[in-house]
Amino acid sequence: MKTMIAAVDFSDASMVVIKAAEKMAKSFGATLHLVHVVESQPSYAAYGFTPEEFPVLAQVQQETVSRAEVQLREYADSSGVEGVQTNLLQGSPLHTILEFADECGADLLVLGSHGHGVLGSLFLGSVAEGCVRKAKLPTLVIPVKES
Repeated sequence: MKTMIAAVDFSDASMVVIKAAEKMAKSFGATLHLVHVVESQPSYAAYGFTPEEFPVLAQVQQETVSRAEVQLREYADSSGVEGVQTNLLQGSPLHTILEFADECGADLLVLGSHGHGVLGSLFLGSVAEGCVRKAKLPTLVIPVKES
């Protein structure tokens, strides 16, 4: 095992996922990628605006990306793994994570499950469940109980 991905969403589950991935990366001497996906900016056309008419969308997206970069760097700096890499991606979380895993030749994907239940998964979807079903690589889901 040479390359691992820990997908984080900056929730309470993130540190649990990172700690589990760190232990495995150290054990295997693997490269660890911390990955966060920012949803793509909504299309202005969907709201009936041009970028000039509604500039706040671009500002919100830029602020979201900036904050995500800072948070990922903080996670990496506090990591106990040498050479941990941060990867801030944009797109649909499920598909973007799986595409990144293919591109970097990852051997293992680690992510958390919030345990929203059947209705939560039905309405919100579940990135963890989608990764388990669609990933071409082993996927470890760390259950995270909410306090």
